[in-house]
Order: sequence, then C-alpha cells, then structure tokens
Amino acid sequence: MGLPQNIDDHRLLRLLLFLYISLSSSSLSQGKELPYMTADVKEVSGMSFDYIVVGGGTTGCPLAATLSEKFSVLLVERGSSPYGNPLITDIEYYGLSLIQTDEYSSVAQVFISQDGVSNLRGRVLGGSSAINGGFYSRVSEDFVKQAGWEEELVQDSYKWVESRVVFTPKLAPWQTAVEFGFLEAGILPYNGFSLEHIQGTKIGGSIYGKFGKRHSSADLLEAGNPSKITVLLNATVKSLIFQDNTGDRNESRVRGIKFVKSDGSTDQTYEAYLNQPKNSSSWGDVILSAGALGSPQLLLLSGIGPRKHLEKFNISTMVDLEGVGKEMKDNPGIALVFNPPPKSRQNQQAEPPQVAAIASNFKFIIEAGVIPVSFNSTRMGIAAKVAFPESKGMLKLQNTDPRKNPLVKFNYLTKEKDVDECVNMVRALEHVAMSESVSLFLGIQPQDKNLTRSEDELRQFCKKNVRTYYHFHGGCVVGRVVDQDYRVLGVEGLRVVDGSTLLESPGTNPMATLLMLGRYQGIKILRQREVASAFGAHHAT
Repeated sequence: MGLPQNIDDHRLLRLLLFLYISLSSSSLSQGKELPYMTADVKEVSGMSFDYIVVGGGTTGCPLAATLSEKFSVLLVERGSSPYGNPLITDIEYYGLSLIQTDEYSSVAQVFISQDGVSNLRGRVLGGSSAINGGFYSRVSEDFVKQAGWEEELVQDSYKWVESRVVFTPKLAPWQTAVEFGFLEAGILPYNGFSLEHIQGTKIGGSIYGKFGKRHSSADLLEAGNPSKITVLLNATVKSLIFQDNTGDRNESRVRGIKFVKSDGSTDQTYEAYLNQPKNSSSWGDVILSAGALGSPQLLLLSGIGPRKHLEKFNISTMVDLEGVGKEMKDNPGIALVFNPPPKSRQNQQAEPPQVAAIASNFKFIIEAGVIPVSFNSTRMGIAAKVAFPESKGMLKLQNTDPRKNPLVKFNYLTKEKDVDECVNMVRALEHVAMSESVSLFLGIQPQDKNLTRSEDELRQFCKKNVRTYYHFHGGCVVGRVVDQDYRVLGVEGLRVVDGSTLLESPGTNPMATLLMLGRYQGIKILRQREVASAFGAHHAT
C-alpha cells in the first residue's frame, strides 16, 4: 500500500505527529516507572545477566517483568519503543502503523508467505500487541487442559495481565451494527461483555483504555522491578553462544547471545552473556520470545534444527532437531469489505474489533472493523477465520541475515475439511452481511449484496480469496522442539516461550493467552529456580 496521493495532507499529518511526539515523549506510559531502555548496542555488549529474553513482544514483556522480581534480565527487542508514537498509542490512528512499512525499521514488518498471502509481524517493543486490534479474549478450559497447564496459575496469570492493561470497551458505531447483525444471523446466545471463550455473540475486552490509549505488553514492564531490567532496543539477535561439555551430560549449554544493530551491518556483532554462578543448578536461561517466525528462525541460525537444511547454509549442527520449523499454521480467513456508506458517514474513523461471534461449535469466529487503506481513507469489513485448520506447513531459512524474513508456507486450505469449514463460514458471513442492521448502517438494500452461491462456487471463492487473520503459530511446538517446561530439547539453558510453541491458535484471538503465557512461565521458572537452589544448598552442606 503506497503513500497518500495528497501530498499536502501528508505534510500536515507529519507536522501534527511531530508536535504530538514533542509534547508527549517525556511521558512514556501514564507516569509509571519503566525499566532502563537503550538503543546503544555498545552499552550492553559484554554484560552478563541472570536471564536474557529475546523478543520484547506480547509474551516477552510479561515474562521479563516476572523474572525481574528476583533476577536481572536483559530484554532484547529488534524494534523501537512504542511510546510517543500516536500511530501506535491512539485509537483514532488505529491501523495506520500497518500502511507504511520498510525492510529494517518500521513497527510492522511485511512478509509474504510462499502461498502468496501477505502478512505482518510486529517489530516494536510490545510486538504485535502494539499494532493489532487489541481484542482481548481468554482461551477455553479445554485448551488449558490439553496444554497441561495449571488451571489456578493460568487464572492468576490472566488476572495479573487484566488488572493492568485490559478494559471494557464502549462500542463504536460499526461494532454495534455488526453485533446486531450477528444476532440476526442466529449466532446465539448473546453473552454481553465477557473475557471468556464461549459460544455465541459477545463483547470482548480491549487493551485500549477509557481515553483511547493503547496499553500494549510493553506496559507490563512497569509491573517488574525496573532496577533489574535492561531493555535493548533496535538490536537483532544473530545467534546463540554455546558452552560445550556440561559435566557428565551430553548436552551443550547456551551461555549468551550474539546480536547486531537492526539497521547496521550483520558483520559487526556484539555479545551478552548469562551469569555463571558456581552452583550449576542456579544457571539462568536464554529465552526466545521472538514469535512464530523469529524463534524457529533463530534456532536454525544457531544450528538447532534439521541437519540437512542447516548444511545448505554451512551452519554447524549443534542439535539435529527435526521439529524446528514444522507444524506452522495460519488460520484461513475470509473478509468482506464494504464500500463507504452515504456521504454523511464516508471515511469514518477507524475502529478496532470489539465484538466477536463464536459459531458452529467454536469452529469459526467472526469479527468486524474499520481499517484505513491510506492516510485519508477507510473501509469497513467483516472477517472470519477457521478456528482449527488441519492444513499445516513449514518454515525454512532463505539466508543467514536475522533481520530478514525466513521462508514460510502455511498451505492454506490444502485439507478438504478446511475447505468445508470455509464454505460454512462464508455462508454465515453472508447472513451477517445481509442482516437488516448492517444494511441499514450501510444505507443499502439487503438484496443488493446477496452473495449466495452454489457449493462449488463457494469452494472456489474460498480458495481464491483466502487471507490471513494474523494468528499464525507453530514452528517450535511442545513435544517436538520444547518439553513441557518449554526447554529446548537437547540443549541446556535455552527455552522458547511464545506463539511458536502452540499447535492451535488459542481462543478468539491469541493475544490474551500469549500475555498470560509470559506471566505463567515466568512464575514457573521462578518456582523451578527456587527448588533448584534449595536442592543445591542441601547438597552443599
């Protein structure tokens, strides 16, 4: 999507942004204390920490905050700070941060899967929670049980997140129209406001607060010990540093990271290390929270993955781990986009999703929004996703530059069951689009947009128009790449905690569960460390 055609409007926008940033940059996050942040790689180079978290995204920030309660933490983020940028923080500019992208520095990074479908990754402190629609919805109880998580700790972790960054939205006009459209289409019961993943139509939580300010996962850093967290911005981790021969075990231990400036040369590398206490049971970890593309990519770049693939790039194999990059999934999506309503409502303000329809026994999910297509034009849309696709793909390296996207193919709708689900989903979308509530809002007659087609036509429509719902996951799944404690198999001192570990996308939107997962795993690690320290102290006596 290109720059706006009206250059005067563009200059005016830049001027307004400059004034806004000048006035607001001194107040980072509602006046609370954030940890020390720096973009000077030399300042961090050579330092040691108890834990190193790679990726300051949806999961990485709550994880770092939790670990900092007792230990020193380095949080490495390849992007910049979200604070002072109204395209991220202000609801009236929702979606604009996704329009202008570049290769190395924009807050959203475009990638196109080998399926030919355009997609986006977050590249900013806060990760995708700093650029998404902010819809907050928990995962189902069945998902928690299947994951083997402790139910009480899951609930406590959700509440920890929600008390800080989750709010009850006030429904915007298009959201209200579509909410009634869901009910007219028979997506029942009506559940009102709920954070739970339940059948029917509901209003979800939002990370946009009462005054329209976004509260991304970066805000959760305030809940940690700011004196124990160092945030390194605009730095991309290139590979892991290993220390061989760990006692009588046959595993290598990770002892640090190599990183580069995100906008610099990959030849100029810097290093940071884990603290090495005398008692080996008290070692910390490098924890990858770089997302479903970044975490498997970094494992491969570090020599952890399928040997044959690594040899193609002359990467020495540290662990021949076939599961890295496998089980990649993206929920197939279909979107209906509407022309602007009558002139009185043209180019209405952008609206993130606030209402969800969870239909067909949880098999597909429908939401709506108003998104900008340029700096001075918006479109209204209703979109749906297949919740549990069977089709899956894989991720591979295309080069050894950690700043560039790896190759990924999701194989959308290659399984017939997924096509069948898509057909049912489009029929539900038709009913919503033809509802009186939506028609009245758009100022058109229901029969003007009758999309009813035959089964074969709908199947072709799905295959031709499939798109992402931005909920891609997999690549480091539990059981194939990491164990139940999210430790990478065959390596000591290395974990992965993010959406790459998931076999399915949780709940209505994954953000809530990924925020929870950072807190949850942080608590689990603190508990494990406490037990290990007590065990070590017992044997020392």
